[in-house]
Amino acid sequence: LNGSAAGRAGMCFGVFNASGSRGSAQNSITSPWFSTAFGLIGLCSNLFALCVLLSSSRKLSSRARSSFLVFLCGLVVTDFMGLLVTASVIIPYHFIKFPWAEVDPSCHLCNFLGFSMVFFGQCPLLLGATMASERFFGINHPFSRSTSISKRRAWSIVGLVWGFSCLLGLLPVLGLGRYTLQYPGSWCFLTLLPDTGNVIFCLLFALLGIFSVLLSFVFNTVSVVTLCRVYHDRESVQRRRDSEVEMMVQLVGIMIIATICWMPLLVFIIQTVLQQLPASGHIQVLPTETQKMLLIYIRMVTWNQILDPWVYILFRRAVLQRIYPSLRPRPSIISLYPVLNPSLRRKLTTD
Repeated sequence: LNGSAAGRAGMCFGVFNASGSRGSAQNSITSPWFSTAFGLIGLCSNLFALCVLLSSSRKLSSRARSSFLVFLCGLVVTDFMGLLVTASVIIPYHFIKFPWAEVDPSCHLCNFLGFSMVFFGQCPLLLGATMASERFFGINHPFSRSTSISKRRAWSIVGLVWGFSCLLGLLPVLGLGRYTLQYPGSWCFLTLLPDTGNVIFCLLFALLGIFSVLLSFVFNTVSVVTLCRVYHDRESVQRRRDSEVEMMVQLVGIMIIATICWMPLLVFIIQTVLQQLPASGHIQVLPTETQKMLLIYIRMVTWNQILDPWVYILFRRAVLQRIYPSLRPRPSIISLYPVLNPSLRRKLTTD
């Protein structure tokens, strides 16, 4: 597409050389089986994790644990819907090879897919930071609030994260930056070209993601240090400590996966945009190597949606205790002395 013949389509097409990408479109990373395998594995993993979460939430009496499961459930639902929405467009393209400019001349489908990539990409990072901050205040400032977050309030916080991510994804539709078709022509994402709107939106997306990861790292590090210091305190309640440790192990796992999968892409976006600023206005098409590297980093991000649910599935007490029997909680004083009179049992329980 070029010149007046492109018309409105020029707004979201032409960032990469479509004719040059067709010859190499059959390599492993752009093959239809690669995308299909990623999509199916991710969808099945998140469905399995969602079933386990729903089963566990019915058996819980701890408000701290139940609110944490709400955040986990929001994360799993986000990952599942992200894979479902994006795969429903990308996988058919790989098999049908429909002419995108003819099917979507007004860029509505491209804008929707770009919005989905940003929305479902930013949500897990923000949810990870939210979960880390909630555990930080729950562990380090347990007396700053009388009770733990209720399920309703936890779902409200998840809704706020979804709403904020939605506003971020709508910025290109409202005029700040634009979504464009990316190599090999099967998906749309933010544009790494050095014009003002695209630069601002790219930096906003990348810096917000990096801030979320760093915030999670700081909060989780302090929480882990605090748990390590009180873990051997004999006056603390063993079952409560086991629950806190279980939640922190899962949260640290989510943070590590997000860092490994997301940081290369976020740093790459900032590096690419800033390096192209001196040539602002002269670069109209992304270099071939930049296009391919962007696709590789997006593939890495997809692993985040696949691995997140397995953090909860594998790092639960029920699973860990089968692998390491020594992790089983020690019996409480009430179970050691079952014949205590009722008044003394009530006093010890209260203490």
